[in-house]
Amino acid sequence: MKKPWAVILGASSGFGGAAAIAFAKDGYNLCGVHLDRRATLSEAEKVIAEIEATGAKAFFYNVNAVDDQKRREVIAALEAELKQRGEKVKVLLHSLAFGALKPLFAETAAESLSQKQIEMTLDVMANSLVYWTQELYWAGLFANPARIYAMTSAGSHLQWSAYGAVSAAKAALESYCRQITYELAGKGLNANAIMAGVTDTPALRKIPGNDEMIAQAQARNPSRRLTTPEDVATALVNLSKTGSHWIAGNVLRVDGGEDIAG
Repeated sequence: MKKPWAVILGASSGFGGAAAIAFAKDGYNLCGVHLDRRATLSEAEKVIAEIEATGAKAFFYNVNAVDDQKRREVIAALEAELKQRGEKVKVLLHSLAFGALKPLFAETAAESLSQKQIEMTLDVMANSLVYWTQELYWAGLFANPARIYAMTSAGSHLQWSAYGAVSAAKAALESYCRQITYELAGKGLNANAIMAGVTDTPALRKIPGNDEMIAQAQARNPSRRLTTPEDVATALVNLSKTGSHWIAGNVLRVDGGEDIAG
């Protein structure tokens, strides 16, 4: 039986890991891209095991998703597999969380964001969505219809200490989702940015002042708890159901009302 595929960038933990498992349970095969060293590789292995326990295929690649050559190698391997099976990619999820966390203006240049750090953050957390979408599209791997999602945050419109480069990247990511939809909706492709509430993930723990962010979110959220990766994964699966294609080019909050409460 033919099955849809989900391609997940950042598939070994956090939102990407939870989404990979949720899509597998919903009948998808998975192509996951992640970058883990030996200390964290076990997390990816756990995700793969949970996917395979559902009977789904799990093709995971431990490579830098921003490396042009590695991206092309992954897509070429995926293209060969899908053409053999006669299957297509129904979902692309961009959940890459790696950027420089420094202020724009510290007391010294060494303590401030450099041009290289700003450009790297934008490339990883925003531009890479475009490059993966382009090459999957040009290879003819997307189903019609297909869904593209990118994980944004309230930092796209709020400013936090040391978050300047990431904030700019998130704002760009949202713009790219609108542009992808504008250019490709007529071909069955649309994109939405997913704004999760504060979630206790490895990425959050790298942000200075994360303990305070967690405490404030718990107090502000109407349910008095944080968003979980599984909350977001469930929403993504439901948004990908047949008949939801008219939800396009938006920033969709998955936060239990956190943003409206303060």
